[in-house]
Order: sequence, then C-alpha cells, then structure tokens
Amino acid sequence: MAENKAAVYLGPDSLEISDWPMPVAKPGQVIVEVMACGVCGSDIHVFRHGQIGDLKVKPPLVLGHESSGIIVDAGDGVDRARIGERVAIEPQETCGHCAACRSGHYNLCPEVRYYSAFPVHGAFQRYVAIDNHLAHGVPDSVSFEAAGLIEPVSVVLWAAQKARIMAGDRVLVTGAGPIGNLAVQFADLNGATEVAVVDVVAARLDAAMEMGGTRRIDNSDGALAGLHSDFDVLLECTGAPAVVAEALRHVRPAGRAVLVGMAPEANASLPIALLQAREVEITGTFRFANTYERALRIAASGRLRLDDIVTDRFSLAETAAALRAPQVSTSVIKPMVYPGR
Repeated sequence: MAENKAAVYLGPDSLEISDWPMPVAKPGQVIVEVMACGVCGSDIHVFRHGQIGDLKVKPPLVLGHESSGIIVDAGDGVDRARIGERVAIEPQETCGHCAACRSGHYNLCPEVRYYSAFPVHGAFQRYVAIDNHLAHGVPDSVSFEAAGLIEPVSVVLWAAQKARIMAGDRVLVTGAGPIGNLAVQFADLNGATEVAVVDVVAARLDAAMEMGGTRRIDNSDGALAGLHSDFDVLLECTGAPAVVAEALRHVRPAGRAVLVGMAPEANASLPIALLQAREVEITGTFRFANTYERALRIAASGRLRLDDIVTDRFSLAETAAALRAPQVSTSVIKPMVYPGR
C-alpha cells in the first residue's frame, strides 16, 4: 500500500493535507482504500463553525463519512478473499449489546462511534479501517460515487420508512439539497401522486423537478406561508426552525411529519396547539439502522438517480474547496472528494 494522506481539519475554515498514520486492521476489521467520499452538510458546518449542534470539535480531525472504496487488507477472522472487493462503508460502529442495539435501533447506541463525529476520524483520507460487517459489497453496476451516497440514501430510506409513504399520498419536501433531492425520489418511488418541494434556490428546485418533484415552491419570498394546501406527509430536510414550524401547519389532520434535517439550535418553537388539534404524527430521525443492504439493492436497480446528484468533483488536495463549494455557487448540490487523486 502507498502512504496514507488525509485532509485534516485544524480549526474554522482551516484545513491541511498531511501525512497520516496508516490504519492497521484489528481482528474482524478490513482496510479500505477510499475511492470517493461525499461532502455532507455536517462536514461543512464543522469546517465553518468548529462544532455541530452542541458538540464542539477539537482539532485535528479528519472529516467525511459518505464513502466507498476497495478492500486492500483484512485482519484476523476476516476472509481474505474479500481483498479487492468494492464496498460501501457504513460509518458507524456500535457496542452491539445495549438495549438500543438489541432492539435493532443501533443508530441510537450511546457508545456509537461515527466517522467524522469527533473524536472519530472520517474518510477524507486515502485509507480507513472499518469492521468487516460494515463494509458492504457493491455490485459492479453501482459506481463508486453512487456507493459513497449510500450513506445519505440510508438517511432518507430510514425517514421514508418512518413516514410510511403510500400510493396516492401528497408529500411536502422542505429543502432541495442532497437529502431533499433523495426524499423527492423516494416519495416518487413509493407512489406519491404529488411531491411539492420547497427551497429558496432556483437551481436546486430545478434539480428536484427533474428527480420526480411535481410542484415547486420558491420560498425566497415566503411562499410557504401562503400555501393553501394540506399534505399527507411532510419530509422536513432543512432543520431551519422557522421552516419546520411553518411546514407543520400544512400537514393534514392525522397526517405524518418526519424531521430529517439537523436543527442548528437545541430548541425551536412548534405550533403545538395545531399539532394536537390535528393529531399530527411527528417524529425525528437520527441517522439510520439496518438500511445499507436494501439501499444498495435499490441503487443497483437503477431506480435512484444517484450519479446525477454529484455536481462537483475534487481531489484530496482540493478538499477545502469542496467544503466551500455550496457557499460559492448555488448550482452545487453534492461535492465529491477523491482521496486517491
């Protein structure tokens, strides 16, 4: 193997490309050469502000958790025939024995170790180690870019399951970034007859319409507040408290709302009286559990336009530019970093 290199976060808006320790496969682990790693909104938030939610990040930290690659080494207890296999990396290691893990909700494990969630280093580096069962085999028909996007696909698959989208449903998606874009596609796949999409960026709304959206709502002038429609399902993908509160007002009585976007602040005001009077079913989501294999099957089927979501591509040396890209241009939906370049 070649030497390892990483894009290392040093503080707000500060990143350097450094020699980085080569990971060693512990028993039950594999070493993956990272071929592609997507830029997530949480990576951008840490890069810009030095924290995400209440979690403050102490540098140095390698960001990146939407990754795919090739297995190049295996530890004891792992079939060495896996070396050379193309894989998508599920970036969360859990204890396996707590109540959350035993009930199938391992995403809520209090001991979870998630790539790029401080202090666990992520995949903006050439080589990473991961537990063998979290390196999911990828068919040749799925590109490395699409395989890296299985992480955000899993986020939306988990949300869509909670939303129980059914044929004939009218769905409101707030936010037309990568997660919102995928939410539009899942609503369409599940049979929604209307998929209304809210955003303030015309280019993102254009993309959402190409991906299955049926109605665009440009909220740059507050159009969401003026809606005279109720929806069966809300998939809220912005995390912006004002958008969340307003969107909930457009969920029909006994409708379902799933909060997917991560809120930038701990507390927000919600229309509690309206939610009670309408008996709206509302839930949050936190990452995902038991989704990767199904997400990969859907990706292999061609029913999701994953490669079309990637709009900008960067080498490892250009990681800082990748993290700044969505602020530089409104046409950017998903930047992708290639650590081997």
